[in-house]
Amino acid sequence: MFSRTVLPALRIAPRIIPGKQNIRHYATPAESKKTSFIYATLVGALAGGAYYYFYSSTSTKPLPPAEITLKGDNAWVDLPLVETRSVNANTKLLKFALPSENHVSGLHVASAIFTKYKGPNDEKPTIRPYTPVNDEDQRGYLELLVKKYPKGPMSTHIHGMDINQTLSFKGPIPKYEWAPNKHEHIALIAGGTGITPMYQLIRSIFKNPEDKTKVTLVFGNLTENDILLKSELDHLQNTYPRRFKVFYLLDNAPKDAGWATQGYVTKELLKTVLPEPGAGNNKIFVCGPPALYKAVSGTKISPSNQGELVGILKELGYKPEDVFKF
Repeated sequence: MFSRTVLPALRIAPRIIPGKQNIRHYATPAESKKTSFIYATLVGALAGGAYYYFYSSTSTKPLPPAEITLKGDNAWVDLPLVETRSVNANTKLLKFALPSENHVSGLHVASAIFTKYKGPNDEKPTIRPYTPVNDEDQRGYLELLVKKYPKGPMSTHIHGMDINQTLSFKGPIPKYEWAPNKHEHIALIAGGTGITPMYQLIRSIFKNPEDKTKVTLVFGNLTENDILLKSELDHLQNTYPRRFKVFYLLDNAPKDAGWATQGYVTKELLKTVLPEPGAGNNKIFVCGPPALYKAVSGTKISPSNQGELVGILKELGYKPEDVFKF
């Protein structure tokens, strides 16, 4: 990204003689008004031309067609880690470089990727799915938001990676085929790192001015520090207050925190904030830890089998086709 450069104004500085500060002296006779006008016009034209050339040559040059990194051909691609940042005590944001500055990941909404790692003493590699948190059309890199689990072999490995160390990726893994205005209202029920596929949907909706979908997010965590992507979510809620609403649930909510509710996802809460069953072309998405699935919707059997709908959503009268489990 080029920074905008402002050309300085050209001035002729007078020569000051001590004791005669109010007298202006010139090395040559003073120019006539006509000559000064021509000179100022020429300088202005040159400056304007330089300004136009700079911006037309840097900001309007069309980008070449993007190259795809992950092509869905079952091939693994090794990508180097180029940057890492701690988000909280157990979560890191990691940036992996794509093959060139002109490459994109190849993901679409909604889809994910597989990561693979095989340690020197492992009999078989560990493979885990993740949903990148940066835009699908971002060139040059992809970003993962990874929470480290005490007995999680992949998350432990990723958190211990050094800069320039590579990780194997494969994808994209299709999840839910999204299109602008596919639904009038979507409700997202997430817990912990289950926010990442939800955020992919949210980003896609609100960066597209043609997509008018209304979004409600119910997001559960242990503490305020465990809320991932909170600043991004709050920004979108403030920008689109009529279309996007977030309900934060915390096991340990700060005292007098009007923005968060103490406790878990309950039937009473969902009945209040979700669109009514059968009220229109709506969809409910669920993603989070096993306890969340068990209480809200039941677990899916496989990527191609959503399993039976049980729990709170069934009790509220929703049908299996109303719900998608990530």
